[in-house]
Amino acid sequence: MKPVLSVRGLDKRFGAVVAADALTLDIPVGQKVSLIGANGAGKTTFVNMVTGYLAPDKGSIALDGLDIGGRSPRNVAKLGISRSFQIPQLFIELTAAENLTVAISGAGTRALSFQSPAGAQERHDKAVELLRRFGLADLADRPISELAGGVRKLIDISMALVRRPKLLLLDEPTSGVSAEEKFATMDRVIHAVAPDASTVVFVEHDMEIVNRYADRVVAFYQGRILADGEPAHVLKDKEVRRYVTGGTQ
Repeated sequence: MKPVLSVRGLDKRFGAVVAADALTLDIPVGQKVSLIGANGAGKTTFVNMVTGYLAPDKGSIALDGLDIGGRSPRNVAKLGISRSFQIPQLFIELTAAENLTVAISGAGTRALSFQSPAGAQERHDKAVELLRRFGLADLADRPISELAGGVRKLIDISMALVRRPKLLLLDEPTSGVSAEEKFATMDRVIHAVAPDASTVVFVEHDMEIVNRYADRVVAFYQGRILADGEPAHVLKDKEVRRYVTGGTQ
C-alpha cells in the first residue's frame, strides 16, 4: 500500500545536539501511530519538520508521493497535513466558536475578512458542529480564557480538523488531563477525528494511552528510531524499556 507519508534520511542538528539522525519512516493510510521517547528524543522535531515549521538539514518528506520539503506550514496544511500543539494555539480573548470560525475562514480560498457577513452563519454552524463532536457545544460562546486546559486542548484539535486532513498530527493530546479523565478524553478525540482524519500520528508520554489507542508505536532516542512496530512488541523491547519507559528488564 502506498504510504500517505514517506520520509527518507531526515537529519536535523542544533549545534552539537542531534535532533534527527537519518530518520526514515512510512505511514500508510488508516494507521494510528504513536511517537514515544524521552524529552529531547526528537519526536516534536519530527512533527515540526513534517508540518513545515522546521526545515530539515537533509532528507525528503513526501505526502501521497508529492515532495513537501521546504514548504511553509500554511502550504503543507493546504496539501493535507494538520496538527495540534502541545500548548494550544488559541486566541484567548475570543470564544471557542470564534476561534473555530477564524480557522474555517482561513481554510477557505477567499481572503480573511471580519467585515463580510457572507457565509458567516455557515461558518458559525460548522464551528458549533465541530465542537459538538467533542462534546463542547455548550461552551461555544465561552471565552477561551475561562476554559480549562484540557478543554483548550480539545478545541485546538478541533481546529486541526477544519481542512479534513489526510494526515493529522497530535502533540501530546492528553497532557494536562487528569489521570481519571485521560481515557475518556482520548476516547472523545479518537471518535471526533474519525470522520475527517483516518490517519493519525500522536506524540504521547502515557504508555497506557499508547498501548490502548495506537496500532503502531515508533520509539525515538537521541534523534533516531529505536524501535518501530506493534505496541505489545515495542513496549517490551529492552532498549525501549531502558531509554524510554524506564523499565530495567
